[in-house]
Amino acid sequence: MQEFVIEGGIPLQGTVTPSGNKNAALPLLAACLLTEEPVILHNIPQIRDVLAMRKLIENLGAYVEDLDSNSWRITTKKLTVSHLDPELCRRIRASILIAGPVVAREGSLRLPPPGGDVIGRRRLDTHILALRGLGATVTYERYFDISAKELRGADILLDEASVTATENAVMAAVLAKGETILRNAASEPHVQELCQFLNLLGARIDGIGSNTLRIIGVQKLSGGEFTIGPDLLEVVSYIGAAVVTRGEIRIQNAGVRYLEMVGQVFHRLGVRWQVEGNDILVPSDQQLSIVADLDGAVPEIKTNIWPAFPTDLTSIAITVATQASGTVLFHDWMFSGRMYFTDKLVGMGARIILCDPYRCLVQGPMQLYGEKLESPDIRAGMALLLASLAAKGQSKIRNIVQIERGYEKVDEKLRALGANINRANE
Repeated sequence: MQEFVIEGGIPLQGTVTPSGNKNAALPLLAACLLTEEPVILHNIPQIRDVLAMRKLIENLGAYVEDLDSNSWRITTKKLTVSHLDPELCRRIRASILIAGPVVAREGSLRLPPPGGDVIGRRRLDTHILALRGLGATVTYERYFDISAKELRGADILLDEASVTATENAVMAAVLAKGETILRNAASEPHVQELCQFLNLLGARIDGIGSNTLRIIGVQKLSGGEFTIGPDLLEVVSYIGAAVVTRGEIRIQNAGVRYLEMVGQVFHRLGVRWQVEGNDILVPSDQQLSIVADLDGAVPEIKTNIWPAFPTDLTSIAITVATQASGTVLFHDWMFSGRMYFTDKLVGMGARIILCDPYRCLVQGPMQLYGEKLESPDIRAGMALLLASLAAKGQSKIRNIVQIERGYEKVDEKLRALGANINRANE
């Protein structure tokens, strides 16, 4: 096992380019199972979760060719659904995404339960309700057994605006007979990318970017070529890294049109950046001061579904807040385990009160000090890496495979910005 060794206190300087969006790459790879014809995907992030999804679709009969380091050609002439490795499915939450396309094309699937980050209960009911709404039969006893003689379009109201359930429903509906209206659909940028990709292959999806999607089923999809957009979570992570180290960096191809709400929230922490085309310039002269509410009350930063502030950026924002003057309340109602990493920040010198599993109060600024740490999940691991870059002294982070599930070559990119970060055997 390897760990990161970080000497903190060095301002980051330079230019960084984010990798492709992990949360777009995973459903796009699953969607390649919908067509017999070749599909070329560019800007694929070479990270552990994506590589696990590659193995999963290969087990299902996809032939994946490496065109270059970040481009693959995927051809699935015939699906093989007789056996799926339970351990492979447990590696990633996104293994559930194969349900929609495989049932749409093949008519049946036995799927082991998915895995993923341990950040609280992550229900799968919405996936099942959507597939049943399209005519599938679903039972569960240690495995999901899903079958459908024919999927038929339907008017479906999702019981929550789940991203992956929306993606599963859309992938199933594009080959269903008739029209599907999908209401209370998630509309995150990666959901939009999936719909745009499917339309490129010949699907008929209207309402992209809204919470109501209209899908006219087609008999088959063709091949095509598509470039995955930048990973917005990685973009904001590097913004946070620059801010907590008092550095100045440029982030190229940052997908700025999707960062408006994130900008509003970070503005409340005193963070500013400049937009130049599709680049973001983070200046070093940040006046990190938390902006109180109009009546002087402690402000609350609350996560919500798109286009509100995303849950996956809570950990990064909490770390930034430890370096800002003032007090702020964070409230993430989505996941009961998201806040538990804050005890590690407290051990580094942060002043944080964990109010309950969903809320914490942060008071800053506080000097952080190097510590021995362990990454509990992807986003918390990256937040601890940011804290280590800001800390005085040396930090060591174990279980870095968690960070590398979501961030491509993170240590190389940080070293290119001047960070003192190295790998070592534990």
